Amino acid sequence: MSMFNRIFGKPKEQANSNALATLDKLNETLDMLEKKEKVLEKKAAAELERAKEFSKAKNKRAAIQSLKRKKLYEQQIEQLGNFQLRIHDQMIMLEAAKATTETVDALRTGAAAMKAMQKATNIDDVDKTMDEINEQTENMKQIQDALSAPLGASADFDEDELEAELEELEGAELESQLLEPVAATPVHPVQVPANRPATRPAPQKATAEDDELAALQAEMAL
Repeated sequence: MSMFNRIFGKPKEQANSNALATLDKLNETLDMLEKKEKVLEKKAAAELERAKEFSKAKNKRAAIQSLKRKKLYEQQIEQLGNFQLRIHDQMIMLEAAKATTETVDALRTGAAAMKAMQKATNIDDVDKTMDEINEQTENMKQIQDALSAPLGASADFDEDELEAELEELEGAELESQLLEPVAATPVHPVQVPANRPATRPAPQKATAEDDELAALQAEMAL
């Protein structure tokens, strides 16, 4: 058996065993008192019936004696009721104490487990592990940088010169686009079917070339 079990195991088991045994004993006593109470209630009821019979028979002395015995039974019944209340109260207190003991024991067990885990993992080990992780991360970053570095002739190229040359090319391309003449859009004649008049477009500002084109279209439609 481990030291932990020697410290916490036996007291807990013994306390639970004692509590359960006590509760069982109290329950047995409570059952006995309840049974005895029922017997006394029957006796008190019987004495009351005798008193009624003696009263009808004009036997006053016997009726009074029956009522006295009834009162004695009722006193015992009241006493038994008080006993039962005391037992109920003790059972409630014992169950509450048992729950408290179990709660404290559980908290003590948790605290011991936490202490054991903290002892197994101290702050120095954590710091050492984090340093190793950071070192490995830095080494991996250096390896990746070395692998991504340019090799051979491309390593001698100047990035700034390449970017400047690219800007010159883009500027020359833009200038050539601005200097190109705008191509005239060809005008295609509109053929109008012979069986219906040509539909004229919305009136626009006429020019000499437009008038000649309109006349040519009219001649072709005839």
